[in-house]
Amino acid sequence: MADITAAMVKELRELSGAGMMDCKKALGETNGNIEEAIEYLRKNGQAKAEKKAGRIAAEGLCKVVVKGDTVAAVVEVNSETDFVAKNEEFQNFAVAVAEQVVNSDAADVEALLAEKWLTDTSKTVKEVLVEKIARIGENLSIRRFEKVVAESGCVVSYVHGGGKIGVIVEATTNMINDAVKEALNNIAMQVAALSPIYVRTEEISEEYKAHELEILIAQAQNDPKNAGKPENIIEKMVQGRLNKQLKEVCLLEQAYVKDGDLTVAQYVAQVAKETGAELSIKRFVRYETGEGIKKKTEDFAAEVAKQMGN
Repeated sequence: MADITAAMVKELRELSGAGMMDCKKALGETNGNIEEAIEYLRKNGQAKAEKKAGRIAAEGLCKVVVKGDTVAAVVEVNSETDFVAKNEEFQNFAVAVAEQVVNSDAADVEALLAEKWLTDTSKTVKEVLVEKIARIGENLSIRRFEKVVAESGCVVSYVHGGGKIGVIVEATTNMINDAVKEALNNIAMQVAALSPIYVRTEEISEEYKAHELEILIAQAQNDPKNAGKPENIIEKMVQGRLNKQLKEVCLLEQAYVKDGDLTVAQYVAQVAKETGAELSIKRFVRYETGEGIKKKTEDFAAEVAKQMGN
């Protein structure tokens, strides 16, 4: 068996990022072969990752990368705790994943994980993720991503709260300059702040309208002030509420946050007139970290009792 020196352990730590004792053990198991030791650690990292995979990763970051003026990608990478989400290594990894996506044609997360890692093609994205799980010590996941390619205009991005929210706005325009980009950035901030669902009212499905109307009618019928009122009267009452609600979920119908006297549509028209550009909002993507993930509520008293065998 080869003698395992401090220099060998140091070299393996620098190459793998694993802990000192893990590196020493790996070198011992592989008779001092650095390459085999790295492979051993990767396999061991996989085992650790599998143990952590059942834990809920609901914290994390949304990161956006823009390539030129026409391509952008937003990703959500999750961790178990906010503490790890603030870790520089985790943040750099999230940015690297966004860089991977902006240069990728992957259609879903599974395809992305199978790709060669952009900065080290000897590994796949999944293998790099597994290494990060082993190194950081929490369950991590690349939850979702979206790539936007503007064919007749440009894209802009906005990240809020250090990665809490990531937004991409795609516009159709014949002019790409600082004034147009500033306006689109303002609209991206609007999307982050007010969470619209649609760009314009024409995009709203009849199913969505019917569902919301049904809810509003039920609310009105359950209001004691409306007791005894005929159903057709209640329907007329709630139609105004529905119209107001639909404006709130449509970006162009919302009041512009920087000037409440304008709608977003009017703001876009104003910018187009001032710049001489043809300008319209085509679509947007808004990611918010952890949205839709059910977070686990820890019962620490129960956990301690369990560990004590009670």
